[in-house]
Amino acid sequence: MGSYCFSQRFLPAALVWSLLLGTAADLASGQRWMERLDRGVVAVQNPSGEVFVSWRLLGNDPEGVTFNVWRHVDGKPPEQINDQPLTGGTNAVDPAPAEGAQYSVQAIDGSVDLGASEPTPVWSEGYLEIPIVNTEGYRPGDASVGDLTGDGKPDIVIHQSSRGRDNSFAGITGTPVLEAYTLSGERLWRIDLGKNIREGEHYTQFLVYDLDGDGRAEVMCKTADGTVDGQGKTLGDADKDWRTDQPGSQKHGRILDGPEYLTVFDGRTGAELATTDYVPGRDPIDGWGGIGGNAGNDSYGNRCDRFLACVAYLDGQRPSAVMCRGVYGRIAIAAWDWRDGELTQRWVFDTGPSKPPYRDASPFAGMGGHSLSVADVDADGRDEIVYQAMVVDNDGQGLYSTGLRHGDVMYIADMDPKRPGLEVFSVQENEERAEQFATPGAAMRDARTGEILWSHSPAIDVPQGVAADIDPRHPGFEAWGGPGGLRSVQGEQIGDAPRSRGWTMWWDADPLREFLSVGRSFDGRGRRGRRRPPEATTANAAEQQTGFRGRPTEVQKWDWEAGQLKPVQTLPGVSFSREPCLVGDLLGDWREEVLAVSPDMKSLRLFTTSIPTDLRLRTLLHDPQYRLGLVWQNVAYNKPCYPSFYLADGMTEPSVAPIMVTPVSGEPSK
Repeated sequence: MGSYCFSQRFLPAALVWSLLLGTAADLASGQRWMERLDRGVVAVQNPSGEVFVSWRLLGNDPEGVTFNVWRHVDGKPPEQINDQPLTGGTNAVDPAPAEGAQYSVQAIDGSVDLGASEPTPVWSEGYLEIPIVNTEGYRPGDASVGDLTGDGKPDIVIHQSSRGRDNSFAGITGTPVLEAYTLSGERLWRIDLGKNIREGEHYTQFLVYDLDGDGRAEVMCKTADGTVDGQGKTLGDADKDWRTDQPGSQKHGRILDGPEYLTVFDGRTGAELATTDYVPGRDPIDGWGGIGGNAGNDSYGNRCDRFLACVAYLDGQRPSAVMCRGVYGRIAIAAWDWRDGELTQRWVFDTGPSKPPYRDASPFAGMGGHSLSVADVDADGRDEIVYQAMVVDNDGQGLYSTGLRHGDVMYIADMDPKRPGLEVFSVQENEERAEQFATPGAAMRDARTGEILWSHSPAIDVPQGVAADIDPRHPGFEAWGGPGGLRSVQGEQIGDAPRSRGWTMWWDADPLREFLSVGRSFDGRGRRGRRRPPEATTANAAEQQTGFRGRPTEVQKWDWEAGQLKPVQTLPGVSFSREPCLVGDLLGDWREEVLAVSPDMKSLRLFTTSIPTDLRLRTLLHDPQYRLGLVWQNVAYNKPCYPSFYLADGMTEPSVAPIMVTPVSGEPSK
């Protein structure tokens, strides 16, 4: 079993932060309402025949809670597989499993029995197969999770896409579809956003979260005339077609006229609960350019239709939905509350439009990226919106702008154990006319103040970058992207960087990050759903019979001594979009699961680790920053999320997040 002990090396930084700024519990008006979770037990059969069992340590579990694991076989009384109550990592191995066995986990607080989970079957294939409806011309893409039915278990909302387009390209797209599934494969509903919502990763942002605290998640997204909810009801005017019909024009296929809506859907049924006007509107269409990107502008609908979205605890207690528009110039953000059956606007942040050469632009304009994050950067117990190179405070006022301008990648986490608070690592574009700004290609900053701690590569366009702890020889995270190789959290060059600039995750026994090499399928269907015949060769004849050619997903580990990535485990799943459907702590202990697609697109596949660990952490789903990261992970360019505490080599035991779980009655929390 992997062994890991908490370090005491970096405790002073945490103490300094607490003394200077206080804790969220002290400063906020109350605890945060978060979702009620079950024990999340998962049992996986290893190639050796043993069964690995893993479960959640909940955010509201008492300190010192211990566990027993029980094996259930039909016709026999349950058998306890552990000799003594388990006090370490929330996982165990059954070395002698029985055919058809199921497993449950019992929690004990001293002498008090806190109850046991219901028995869960073993994933005999090493993953959970979740059947989905395979629609011709569509491919499963980004996903999100939430408890749609109120049973304490995660349900999946998957975006099915057809003929998607990037904003820079004209053309007619398919209609975006959202579908909800339980982990058993039951389809709860299907929402067709209709022809007046353009398909593409910058257009179709959707939020899945329990916004009113009734114990069931809602779904919120931009809608339009012709959207059909999960009960078959059409929103607006079903006969309206607002798509621009100008073949050969940059405007062809774009939606540049007509009403824009924001809709809340019932997570259990998909029914429309409330609809209002989407804020802000698109006009003026040529008012969204700015100093971000290539410092350009357009009048055909590229920059005006760059959308982002997230959920944030703006009052410190209850969640609000945040809908965003614009990244390269004008940036407008609207916060909404869904409470007691009413959808109300909390505030609007808007830099306003400007025209070239943008001398009159707000200092917050042009600072957006193709992802965003949510964190309590100033430790006042209320969340801020981290919008790439700038931050908007919980009250809708700009907190600071770094002037770093637009970029494609950003990470926020406690990266440096020797500094109090959070850090942000980002990379920036320096294209064409934008080179005059000499923006650093990559920069590390203080998340609270925006102070640039170090940077490199001025006026160089850095398209990708990563921040993750992959080398235990250097305290804190490592960062790479652009020239200079691998850097320490202080910006020192420490060696060659991994060739991968993609996804990192927690998979093995230690708190270092692993890499995820995303699998691809060549089954004759590309990322946009177009069919293409496979090449006919003797070598791939068998693969053609199965309809699958390509490579599977692979978990990899950075060998810091050899300076190369080494394989850890192969996962027989693929992605038909830019990244995996979803990666996060969805079940079991604190380590992360991977949601991928079967090569034939007839099912989703949920993969979990089967590597034992002694590292005992509460489920990351009950860390507010991490949980909200799973909400925004599907937005535009998907990126991994991090918790609010330092989760890396040399970590100290994190404090318990000040949360309350939602009631089970179905009534909203007050």
